[in-house]
Amino acid sequence: MRCRHRLVVACGFGLMGAAAWLSAASGGQTSAAMQIRDAWVRWLPGNLPAGGYVTLINSSDRPISLTSASSPDYALVSLHRSQSAGGISQMLAVKQITVEAHSSLEFGAQGYHLMLEHPTRALQPGDHVSVTLQFVGSPAVTATLEVRKPGAGAGMPGMPDMAH
Repeated sequence: MRCRHRLVVACGFGLMGAAAWLSAASGGQTSAAMQIRDAWVRWLPGNLPAGGYVTLINSSDRPISLTSASSPDYALVSLHRSQSAGGISQMLAVKQITVEAHSSLEFGAQGYHLMLEHPTRALQPGDHVSVTLQFVGSPAVTATLEVRKPGAGAGMPGMPDMAH
């Protein structure tokens, strides 16, 4: 009986190690509850602010809120929402973005996005940047975003061919 118990414990540790390795090998873009897909940045020349877009997928049984983001590639990363009212468009900083249980939220030029300001290095289309997203009650997720030129998002849902 003791040998069987040790075998079960050893297998359990082996599975935990394999799960950790798979998470690291995937670029760290998933956690048990939150996944990041379709991650990219709309490149603008010079030091102009750039828009970051992702799709957040919440596979848990509870809502999860994104509260902040950071990047070694930008000095400032903040959460924003663009909205139009009465023919006037405005961009507002938001404190959190909530993804309901078992649902997804797609960032877009006319909705939620990451505002990426003051790049810490010269970036060009085709480069990749790292952004860490902080959630309430769920592990942080680091995603790799591809830098794309304006218009590269055209044809994707929520991504008109226009500069951020």
